[in-house]
Amino acid sequence: MKQTFRLSPVLAALGIAAGLTVSAGVQAESIKIGVVGPTTGPVTQYGAMVREGVDTAVEMINAAGGVDGKKLETVVIDDGCEPKQGPVAANRVVNDEIGFVVGHVCSGATIAAADVYNNEGVVMVTPSATAPALTDGKGYEFIFRTIGRDDQQGPAAAKFILNTLKPKTVAVLHDKQSYGQGIATAVKNDLEKAGTKVAVFEGINAGDSDYSAVITKLKSNNVDFVYYGGYHPEMGLLLRQAAEQGVKAKFMGPEGVGNPDINAIAGPAAEGMLLTLPADFTQNPANADIVKAFESKKRNASGAFQLTAYAATQVIADGIKGAGSTDPTKVAQYLHANTFETPIGKTSWNKQGDLNEFEFQVFTWHKDGSKTAYK
Repeated sequence: MKQTFRLSPVLAALGIAAGLTVSAGVQAESIKIGVVGPTTGPVTQYGAMVREGVDTAVEMINAAGGVDGKKLETVVIDDGCEPKQGPVAANRVVNDEIGFVVGHVCSGATIAAADVYNNEGVVMVTPSATAPALTDGKGYEFIFRTIGRDDQQGPAAAKFILNTLKPKTVAVLHDKQSYGQGIATAVKNDLEKAGTKVAVFEGINAGDSDYSAVITKLKSNNVDFVYYGGYHPEMGLLLRQAAEQGVKAKFMGPEGVGNPDINAIAGPAAEGMLLTLPADFTQNPANADIVKAFESKKRNASGAFQLTAYAATQVIADGIKGAGSTDPTKVAQYLHANTFETPIGKTSWNKQGDLNEFEFQVFTWHKDGSKTAYK
């Protein structure tokens, strides 16, 4: 981290700065990586996906001798996927003198935390936050992603909608949050640029239990296709309640809806939902050993964020090796200047920490919680 170390007001008031100093002996034993995301709240499954990826990477790296003779050690910190908790979690990372973070998971919390990390010199690599607002115009030095942006994912969805589905009447819904509204807007804009009118563009309140009002709008407009920007709890309800009211529209969403728990909410209506996800990197033969490592721990390498989280952990480790230092400033500079071979392919970033290349694909969701590439 940067040379200046700031205590939170509470810690300063308690006068326990000395207690936060990590001894040289402890530092020599391990390199700590904060794993920040939801361990509580309605989308804990996404946090679990990320932790599976990080844990598998750490286990494989440590089994191979660690990083310059030091073991990696993870510190799990909860932000509940809530923007207001993002800076709280980030300050805990800083106060615990952790120089590297995989996370945050949700875009809103990630955006809220990013200033803390960049100001304090902590390298943060998010494997799942896709909102462009995280990096656009910020000039961050320490913030990176191992996933594409919504303005890459949105156009991929829009292109598929236009060229493959060719719906007659389109609705675009979102959850009024950074991630959901951002990607929904990207899809809407691309559809309209291509001459496809969006008959309904509307936000719903995340956490509500009744979406009959918006479903009535879908029916009255004879909508045959719905794109929803947001997470699986709301998509599940939309699917179920639309089916109950006889809406025959095809539904599609981003990676945030790709959670097996959606089936418990939507029931049979989950069958046939379309979604964009990172490409299924488990199909790459070069990842065979990594997939076996996941399977040996009864983990699922083919989820939305497991391999992007593995890649985030790997680039931190490779950055430390390449820089020959655990100084986050030197590691960040090394990351910006180099390309890395990871499970998600060749990984490099532009000046603002966004991937130069990333592949999203369209999948069909099934009522048993599985998914298949759209054909």
